[in-house]
Amino acid sequence: MTEKLEGIEKRYKELTLLLSDPDVISDREQWQKYAKEHSDYEEVMQLYGGYKKLISDIEGCEEIIKSGEDEELSQLANADLEELKEKRGELETKIKKLLLPADPDDNKNVIIEIRAGAGGDEAGLFGAVLQRMYTRYAERMRWKCEQLSINETDLGGIKESVFMISGKGAFSMLKYESGVHRVQRVPQTESQGRIHTSTVTVAVLPEVKDVDVEINEKDLKIDYYRSSGAGGQHVNKTESAVRITHIPTGIVVECQNERSQIKNRESAMQVLKARLYDHYRSLQESEYAENRRMQVGTGDRSERIRTYNYPQGRVTDHRIGMTLYSLDAFLDGDIGEMIDALREADQTARLKNEN
Repeated sequence: MTEKLEGIEKRYKELTLLLSDPDVISDREQWQKYAKEHSDYEEVMQLYGGYKKLISDIEGCEEIIKSGEDEELSQLANADLEELKEKRGELETKIKKLLLPADPDDNKNVIIEIRAGAGGDEAGLFGAVLQRMYTRYAERMRWKCEQLSINETDLGGIKESVFMISGKGAFSMLKYESGVHRVQRVPQTESQGRIHTSTVTVAVLPEVKDVDVEINEKDLKIDYYRSSGAGGQHVNKTESAVRITHIPTGIVVECQNERSQIKNRESAMQVLKARLYDHYRSLQESEYAENRRMQVGTGDRSERIRTYNYPQGRVTDHRIGMTLYSLDAFLDGDIGEMIDALREADQTARLKNEN
């Protein structure tokens, strides 16, 4: 670990000098590239500075104890040494987590797909609640939201919604939301006050650029049709809605959110690229593919990553066994605490696998 940190420190110092070099400053693209790399190393360098001081303090205490010249001073040094070693262990763990290989998709924007699962209209209504939750979280993070496609129900719920969230580190924060979300509550349409259980499936995909995935136009079947609203009524007299089928994989994407056929086609292609990227990455990484199957599943009640219990005012994430009794705030976008806990658990598991 020390050797790796020394290498990073050397590079960090080089970058610090480069960022003040007039030739680099005059090249905006190059300067931004170095600035990003410098920023990526900043946190680990701060911790490394504290770590080196801690090692120096430990060595100082050990030197006092070894000399044995002053018994009282040696006792104090012994007490300090125990505390310093404990801090060293905690700091080493933090640094090791930061040194774990980064997910290359972490800094990408995300495309979120929400689909109603088991539970009929109630599942659709809760799907709309989840979309609002993610939108409110994005607002808190000062990220941008853009609706790509939506298929609504008569009651104001959603059968399927696809939207993009753009912002620094969006995928790194939201990737843990992929999976089946279960809600337990009394539906508005329930006259006898019985609690119903419904499910909503969420898939979080990194936005894909042209360089990330190549699509052969010959592999596509593109259909145009009239867009329809809730209940199936036509909301547009022209064939502006687009359905794109990727023949080799069977992946189908539909988009009817815009009145313009061109814009719907662009949005559909954007989602198709993300799904294809995720599909091919899943094939290449068997571990990732297994995780995806477990998380996204089919929308059945038995498969869940999180439960939202309205009567008890709680939300429970079953992957890490975490329960928060602040359901209203959580559904209003205050999901940062849960996301941080999931990231921490993920890093701990990866660190364990590294060892």
